[in-house]
Amino acid sequence: MAEENNIRKKGSRVRAVGSLLSYRWILRNIRFFLFLAVLAVVYIANGHMSDNRIRKINDTSRRLKDLQYEYKTLKSEMMFKSRESEMVKAAAPLGLVMDTTAPYKIKLISRKPKEEN
Repeated sequence: MAEENNIRKKGSRVRAVGSLLSYRWILRNIRFFLFLAVLAVVYIANGHMSDNRIRKINDTSRRLKDLQYEYKTLKSEMMFKSRESEMVKAAAPLGLVMDTTAPYKIKLISRKPKEEN
């Protein structure tokens, strides 16, 4: 007798769940299901957009680091090549040599007065 009551209780639970998922109930709540579906699509799209944006940010930061390294390398090469000793070495094949005599100072002895109009 107790077993029959348990079977009836289980059967009534199944019927309760079955009546809950009836065709009418689904039709009454179709707007809510559509809202949930749209919400899921928006959630997935948001995840994809954020992943793409993170990829772009990482790519841009990597390119920025590469450009910074290149800038520092070129700057150090330029500073090395602009030294006086390096300039003399670069000009030697052209036949140019550094002048060893001191420069002359030119003094202005007299200046003609300007004529007034």
